[in-house]
Amino acid sequence: MKNKIKLLVVDDHPVVRRGISSCLERHAHLEIVGEAADGCEALQKAHELAPDMILMDINMPQMNGLTATELLRKEQPKIKVLILSIHKDPDSVRRIIQSGAHGYVLKEATSEELVRAIETVHAGESYFGPEVARIALNRFVRGGGEAPGVAHLTHREHQVLRQIAEGLSNKKIAHQLGIGARTVETHRESVMRKLDIHTVAGLTKFAIANGLVTVGNELPA
Repeated sequence: MKNKIKLLVVDDHPVVRRGISSCLERHAHLEIVGEAADGCEALQKAHELAPDMILMDINMPQMNGLTATELLRKEQPKIKVLILSIHKDPDSVRRIIQSGAHGYVLKEATSEELVRAIETVHAGESYFGPEVARIALNRFVRGGGEAPGVAHLTHREHQVLRQIAEGLSNKKIAHQLGIGARTVETHRESVMRKLDIHTVAGLTKFAIANGLVTVGNELPA
């Protein structure tokens, strides 16, 4: 890779930060440009160092990772945030998705998965590991119903939303559904309007949160 992916590692435990940095520094296409111990320091160093991506913990003093992520989304939207945490409960998964994070990897994940998540997010896609997708789906099933926005979609719009979340292009969706590409685009626009979500990444996160995608997939934006 010609240009390295510049990373800022944010965690309140120095040993954890050092461990993550040491693991990633072995990869020639990744560069650790700095570390931060809480959300406030993360925002400051994001301005100073202009990383491509931030690996963000959740529970930290001063300012937690989700609040920092929400502020970064407004103040520096070009910086992508990949949450790296131990939390597996459904409410945490929901809050992570709603914060605007581009992906979520459990701290127990392998180094190979972490690198794959970094590469995926840097390429402009979302990454939510198989276990995170499973948690989101289980939450949806236990909830016993669909979110209000989902209920307003037609059957065809459901199909198009699922396939968008699985990373298919308009052309591929049209081929699989046996309709024209222009018709797919019309359905896509209708879905975005009904859900008030206007990016593919946003649709992907919505689909994960509402259990509309196949569990275990890596879900591109």
